[in-house]
Amino acid sequence: MDKKKVILAVSGASGTMYAVKLAQHLGSAENVELHLIMSDAALKVMELETDFKPEDLTGHADFVYQQNNIAAPPASGSWQHDGMIICPCSMATLAAIAQGLGNNLLHRAADVCLKERRKLLLVTRETPLNLIHIRNMETATLAGATIMPASPGFYHAPRSLDDMASHMAGRILEQMNIPHNLYLRWGEESSR
Repeated sequence: MDKKKVILAVSGASGTMYAVKLAQHLGSAENVELHLIMSDAALKVMELETDFKPEDLTGHADFVYQQNNIAAPPASGSWQHDGMIICPCSMATLAAIAQGLGNNLLHRAADVCLKERRKLLLVTRETPLNLIHIRNMETATLAGATIMPASPGFYHAPRSLDDMASHMAGRILEQMNIPHNLYLRWGEESSR
């Protein structure tokens, strides 16, 4: 069975717990080959806001790339993959993608997704939004990206931050057509 090649990129926005939850699931899925890109800012935010360590992400990946490695496979349109998730996606990363700036691997890989018409999910993490953010979201959407603000729902009756992160991670995985059991979907029976 061919594995799905999925890129998970982590930018310097708040919300590392979402990326860790995604890495855990993608890294344990038998049918997924996980390619991880971490920005320098992501490492700093992780250090400042969580008890996570880089290994909590890199330990689940099949391949790990530094943001300055613009010769890595995800920088090329000829490298075949099944889509890219940027989670969390900072407003600076969104702006770079919307404006077609490819000054690091994360931005370049996203640009490749758009030009090759591959799935690109931007899990934005900011509030409130200014008009520049909204216009950049519109531009990225018109170019082919899917904007998924980190907005977990509550119909699954979360009892912890982990439950909320699992819900958001599950919604992201659904957009990538990757099966999961991270939360109960609307209408499913709960044992609570």
